[in-house]
Amino acid sequence: MRTILNTADSPAHDSFVEKKSEFIGDACHIDSLDDALAFVETIREQHPKSRHVAYAAIVTGEDGRVMERMSDDGEPSGTAGKPILDVLRANSLTDCVIAVTRYFGGILLGSGGLIRAYSTGASIAVKAADVAQIVVCARYRVPLEYAQLGPMRHLISTLGAVELNADFSDHVELEILVNNSDREQFEHRVTEAFSATVTPEFLDLQNRAMR
Repeated sequence: MRTILNTADSPAHDSFVEKKSEFIGDACHIDSLDDALAFVETIREQHPKSRHVAYAAIVTGEDGRVMERMSDDGEPSGTAGKPILDVLRANSLTDCVIAVTRYFGGILLGSGGLIRAYSTGASIAVKAADVAQIVVCARYRVPLEYAQLGPMRHLISTLGAVELNADFSDHVELEILVNNSDREQFEHRVTEAFSATVTPEFLDLQNRAMR
């Protein structure tokens, strides 16, 4: 699965015109379906004179359950929200919402034309988005001496791992995310680099968007 990294404050954005109707696609990352509704309301406030703001959203819970929500917002049933949702599914996206705003240009598009237009509006928003793969990561706690901090951060960088947190006291304690498929390599490289004086403590597994 993949997700969109753009935030609600700075969503992916693009637009096009079809038979004098303007379609505007906006997409962002969300953590819940309530976040999706809040984002759509923000888009409505930005376009008070628009005729429709259709949307679709997908969120995957910690238990793996997939939740979806969509709205045609007054367009004929199945011509707006469903095409947007289909774009999310086709791109294997989760934890994100796409809103497509329509300014009516006076020419009716028909059901087929609306489906194509809303699908295109969603697709160009995805194309403009910062998209990342969701991977299973192993979270580690790594205690270090201060002199070991620089070499450890270099090792983190070379492995494509992520430093989540650093706690500084009489020693340093890092919280690190490593792609789960790289766990064995990470533990081996740390043991080798620090002559077995540093021992990463595995904490748990979690999903994370990684470029």
